Amino acid sequence: MSSLAEPPASRAPSRSPARSPALSPAPGPSRCGGERRRNASDAGADLGAVQDTQLRSVDLNHVIKLLQDSDSNDLEKEQLKILKKVIKRFENGLPLKDLAQIIEILNLCAEKMNEQEAFTEPLCELIKLCGLPFQKNKLSDEVSYSVAVSKCIAQLGYLMRVPSSQVRIQICKCVVSFYNVELPKKLPSGYQPTSANYKIQMAELGGLAETLVLSLALVENRLTEKLWVLKALQYLSSSGVNCRLMMKAQAASRLCLYLNGVDPSGQLVFRSSEILWNLLENTSKEEVVNQLSSLECVHALKEVFVDLLMHGFRHYDRQLRNDLLVIATLLAENPAAPMIESGFTKLLIVLATLSEVKIPNPLVKGLKLTYSYEDFEMKKLLFNLIGVLSKDPCAVQLLSENDVMPALLCYVKPSQKPGFRDWSAAQYEELQLHAIAILASVAPLLVDKYLSCQANTLLLVFLEWCIGQDPFFGQGNSFHGTGGRGNKLAQMRYSLRVLRSVVSLYDDTVNLNLCDQGAISQLLDILKYAANKSKEKEDAILLEIQADILFLLSALCENDLHRKELFSYEGVDILIPFIQMDPKKLCSGLGHNCLLFSALDCLWSCVIGCYIAEDYFLEKQGIFLLLDLLALKQKNLYNIILGILVEFCDNPKTTSHISTWRGEKDQTAANLLIQLWRQEELELGVKRDRYGRIVDMKKPIASSFQQQQEVIPMPANCPSFAIVEISENIRAKLYSLLCKLGFETLPGLSAKDFVTLAIIQRYIDFKVGEVWSELCAELKEEFKPVGSDEEALKVISEISEDTGRMVAALQTEVLESQHHKEIQEEEKTYTKIQAIHKQREMVNKSWENFLTRTSNYEALKKAKRLQEKSIEASRSKSKTQNGAVRSTDIKGLSTTIGSGRLVTVESTPPQLIGGPLAVTDLALRKPSVCEGALKKIKRVKTLDSVKKDLVQVE
Repeated sequence: MSSLAEPPASRAPSRSPARSPALSPAPGPSRCGGERRRNASDAGADLGAVQDTQLRSVDLNHVIKLLQDSDSNDLEKEQLKILKKVIKRFENGLPLKDLAQIIEILNLCAEKMNEQEAFTEPLCELIKLCGLPFQKNKLSDEVSYSVAVSKCIAQLGYLMRVPSSQVRIQICKCVVSFYNVELPKKLPSGYQPTSANYKIQMAELGGLAETLVLSLALVENRLTEKLWVLKALQYLSSSGVNCRLMMKAQAASRLCLYLNGVDPSGQLVFRSSEILWNLLENTSKEEVVNQLSSLECVHALKEVFVDLLMHGFRHYDRQLRNDLLVIATLLAENPAAPMIESGFTKLLIVLATLSEVKIPNPLVKGLKLTYSYEDFEMKKLLFNLIGVLSKDPCAVQLLSENDVMPALLCYVKPSQKPGFRDWSAAQYEELQLHAIAILASVAPLLVDKYLSCQANTLLLVFLEWCIGQDPFFGQGNSFHGTGGRGNKLAQMRYSLRVLRSVVSLYDDTVNLNLCDQGAISQLLDILKYAANKSKEKEDAILLEIQADILFLLSALCENDLHRKELFSYEGVDILIPFIQMDPKKLCSGLGHNCLLFSALDCLWSCVIGCYIAEDYFLEKQGIFLLLDLLALKQKNLYNIILGILVEFCDNPKTTSHISTWRGEKDQTAANLLIQLWRQEELELGVKRDRYGRIVDMKKPIASSFQQQQEVIPMPANCPSFAIVEISENIRAKLYSLLCKLGFETLPGLSAKDFVTLAIIQRYIDFKVGEVWSELCAELKEEFKPVGSDEEALKVISEISEDTGRMVAALQTEVLESQHHKEIQEEEKTYTKIQAIHKQREMVNKSWENFLTRTSNYEALKKAKRLQEKSIEASRSKSKTQNGAVRSTDIKGLSTTIGSGRLVTVESTPPQLIGGPLAVTDLALRKPSVCEGALKKIKRVKTLDSVKKDLVQVE
């Protein structure tokens, strides 16, 4: 909008006219300090020096006193003369310290103007001086005089009460000069101009903008003055502070009412719309819209818009028309705005569908839209307006009557050539995508029109084109074309959004119409196409397309067995990769999380309930994949995965799959489910001791919030908190799933798991006890039960508490059993350690005996005797007939230690020769020369070999 404003440079000359030579200070030596101190009555003084001294020595208090004196009419000339001296004195700018007196002089002049018009010119000249930069003597002056300066600038706004066009225009010029600072040609000695933004800040502090808005009522019928006031307000509205001040004075509604005023130059509409835009940008949009929502303002806006639409042929007119259309769109968002009552809504709807419907309408009779860029922008704004109106139930009838649905469906068709009618290819694509996007908002409101126009057929054909091989290169330049450059993904994305919007109504007629045209099979093909594209390069648009298709399949197949069968094999094959998604992608921010949820929802709606699809999913190890997902412990996935598993357990094959699954560290499904239960109770703040046992027997499964909840009597048709709590956590699903698996034969559980399992097994009993507890509390809150009822309630409460005590006792028993088992295992371990130590002691003792035998001959002999005695004692008392008796002595032994483990048999006893072994292969053959060399070899154990044997034994 700022591009339409008048450039500051072009306005500068009118605000700073060249000064007259008669008003310029006389140059020369008269400015010398000595000459300034001379007495004016000196006869030898130079005439120029006298005049200069008089100008420098103007006493403002004297001027004020002179202007206040109204006893004599002869003072007018003297007053005008001294005012000229003041003007001449401050022609280079007003000092900050003199501002208060100058403003007082301005007010006095304004009062005199009512009777004497001669004061008009001095007043205007003084106001003009206020437009020059103020002069400061010290750097701190700006802060020191800030309050006084702000009041002085505020007085400028109050001077708008003066009934003089010249004065009012000069005030506006003065305000405009705040934003176009021009430094004086010559500065007084010892003074510097204030900073460029100083006056602007003081104007904000003094509330000048609010005063000027109120002054619009004074210039309502004076076009020139009104335009100057609007120009000043246009500059002032660039500040948020000023905009807020203007809104206090109802600036938006005042300006809107002036839009349709007579102005051949067109500045009135331009400046008013500019100020309205600044108000929208710098203040609360809702507040501005509320001020514009009167019937008078809407009528004024409509009249100006129609005038620019029908008679505006300039580039500037079309831009201004579009600006007003944006303001009209903002008004349409406000339900309180009388857009429909004023007929503005109908006009805009007719205008939006004009080029597509081709039905003559008297509202736009004779209108011919061009294909300029401004008309293209207006077309997009009108489409956007239809989207806004679709949110207003009162506008739905108008949308239906004015053929919005057929107009939007005109764009649901393949683009055959680069350039449609007179739009360029890029412009047509942008309009096409915008129209389809708006169709997603309008279609659910006009279902009958949607079906009568065969919109489902058009969309399915359009989607078929989107995945086809037809050459098409999207421009992807617009907001709706994001990600669609060089492909048809943008068209596919918004077409699926339209289908999603109508399918989500769960209207049987719409869904049946889709399925009868083979939508399920076609959607699976599109899903497969998008999944393959996503493998090449993943982006948010492809993920959104896949998620939308999965939602469509879920909505179409839910509660319909035949459609689930159509989905079964091909659909399960497509779903499996989604469930196998890399967990790291869930936090990527591209939309994988949404895609996974859509896939799980599709699994629940399209597979469960159809045994063909369920069995095929089980064959693909789908249950294992679900449990793998559950083991990731992503809290937002718990509800949907557990719900799917519970539903799947109706299939008798499912429980064996769940029981077979193993996670990390050989974790079982039962252990995983019990861990989730403990985690959920920890987050809910359920009271448990450090071993996981029940603490509160009256409320064994109540959460911390539930414990703090006060008794609130509820109607019979309203669920109590104990019932509502079931749907707010996953404990009910965990209980249902463990019930399906059975509580008795769950593998891979520890004692801690069994302690938790005891609570889970009694979940329903505890929940029933909670409901009865709430019922008792509500009854006692309302009235006192009779004796029998009170006794019954007491018995029920005791049963619930007894159940808690029983479970607690069972938990204690489990823990004690586990403790006893741990003690037994500890004793076994200790016994094993004792045996190892005893063995080591025996080895050490044997080594000591060995050393004794090798160093003490007597000890060796004694050991020999003990050995022989032991051998003799081990022999059988009864002699075996014909049995050979062998001696245990080794003749010729020259060692002092016992023999080793190796024994060499020298020969076969004579009694065995010719015996049963003689005729076998095992009979002893005549040894060869080499074998003979090995005969009679005696293994002699050295001390080193004995040590080695002992080490091996140890």
